[in-house]
Amino acid sequence: MSSSRTTSPSGAASEPAAGPPDTVAGGLTHRQILTILSGLMLGMFLAALDQTIVSTAIRTIADDLHGLNQQAWTTTAYLITSTIATPLYGKLSDIYGRKPYFIAAISIFIVGSVLCTFSTSMVELAVFRAFQGIGAGGLMSLALAIIGDIVPPRERARYQGYILAVFATSSVAGPLIGGFLAGQSTVLSIAGWRWVFLVNVPIGIVGLFVVAKVLNVPHTRRNHRIDWWGAVTIVVGLVPLLLIAEQGESWGWLSARALLCYVVGVAGVIAWILVERAMGDEALIPMRLFRNNVFSRTSLLSLIVGMVMFGGLLMIPQYLQIVKGASPTRSGLEMLPLMLGMMAASISAGQATSRTGRYKIFPVIGTALMCVSMLLFHYEVQWNTPLPKTMAFMALMGIGLGLTMQTLVMSVQNAVPPQDMGTATASATFFRQLGGTAGTAIFLSVLFSTVGGKITTALGKAQSHPDFQKALAAHPHAISPQSAKSVVTDSAFLKHLDPALAAPFKQGFAASMHLVFFIVAGVAVLAFLLMLTIKEVPLRKLSGAQARAQAEAEAAAASEF
Repeated sequence: MSSSRTTSPSGAASEPAAGPPDTVAGGLTHRQILTILSGLMLGMFLAALDQTIVSTAIRTIADDLHGLNQQAWTTTAYLITSTIATPLYGKLSDIYGRKPYFIAAISIFIVGSVLCTFSTSMVELAVFRAFQGIGAGGLMSLALAIIGDIVPPRERARYQGYILAVFATSSVAGPLIGGFLAGQSTVLSIAGWRWVFLVNVPIGIVGLFVVAKVLNVPHTRRNHRIDWWGAVTIVVGLVPLLLIAEQGESWGWLSARALLCYVVGVAGVIAWILVERAMGDEALIPMRLFRNNVFSRTSLLSLIVGMVMFGGLLMIPQYLQIVKGASPTRSGLEMLPLMLGMMAASISAGQATSRTGRYKIFPVIGTALMCVSMLLFHYEVQWNTPLPKTMAFMALMGIGLGLTMQTLVMSVQNAVPPQDMGTATASATFFRQLGGTAGTAIFLSVLFSTVGGKITTALGKAQSHPDFQKALAAHPHAISPQSAKSVVTDSAFLKHLDPALAAPFKQGFAASMHLVFFIVAGVAVLAFLLMLTIKEVPLRKLSGAQARAQAEAEAAAASEF
């Protein structure tokens, strides 16, 4: 290390500063950052593992609770509460510090996980998942905000490997654990799928102890009002709109209930905007941030990308399990190309950004690849498509996501003042989850509202096929006229059908999924076009904590004159 310069905690060269080696004023040593990261990674692992475990096991859970077509409720309820809680965590942590709210998020998540194990219906599971989502809303957003506090955007690549290791481990372990547990009738006299939620408990408890011990990021408390009315109005605005996205197909998009949801939702959104404007800097998401073109456009982009991400990640496991007949464990393993593509692309983009300081090109390419991969799933992936071909398209989707997701968060953090780091990070997470929530509700609604008709059509065509006729003669009671409707609540019987009899059902599901993939591809086109309009802002070489310390020092120096 040169005697004339010091190195920032993230490895960036800076001006001379007094202090021990590898530190700067307001900064932390590399060892201190790694210590804090150990606590953050446990919280992030808890959230990431839960998503991969549940997504792999949800078909088994839904079949056991007789509600395959109600699975959207469990996903949507979780996403609604986590989405709404996210900006509240961000704002409160900006005021009072990150640690107490990160601990609270883990605690709520653990309690919610325990409650989920007692579910006796999909409705109960949805309620408990909603409570669990309140905790989940703080796990990822607060972890990303703390990373923004201690690591400069330009040097994020130095620590990105540790963060991605969390997602890599959860991506591999989650499907394996979820598939294994879902495939067991009982484990220690408890239904196997219930352990999908119980497994969160020991991990969460360890996380609580580690976070309480190591998460000591300096924070200067700022006295502000808490925007409770903003929180209330955002609930009033979003819940009815997400509810109609979930139920619109079954209710009718212009039914009385739908119209009521539209009116209440729009009124709630307008009230939220008015409250946020009146609250000024005290707002959950201050309206002044939207005057920043990078923040406003990236927020919209995060919403659109969230729809694409959840749409793709939701349909692909359904395709593998229902259409291809893979077990939950096997489908998790077959998803590895997507996860590996995401990891490799994210690491490569982070390293290139660290070397060059340029980042816009990566989400431009990423959104284009997401669009291409969804179109390939629409046109090329049939019910009998060879698995290696499908896995290649998954890898392409993963590369697109990897080039886009982390870059968007970094872009938002870099575009706002350091004192808004938590709010901005939570906002980016909020809009991504909002898009994911809406996308989940809409895409599953499209899938299950069209699959019955598609299966009926496929069954009609199959009647003249010799293999189908032969199988039906051998098993005359295997299927009935009601099978096309009953399969949307319980698809488990497909595993036991003669392949010739099961083929029309798989064709019907594949046809409905094609429609969803095409819609997702259209949304990805919007993301690509919007990304082209976002301005690239030079990346800061100071972390959020360093920038705040520098600003406070300058303010103190100015007050002396």
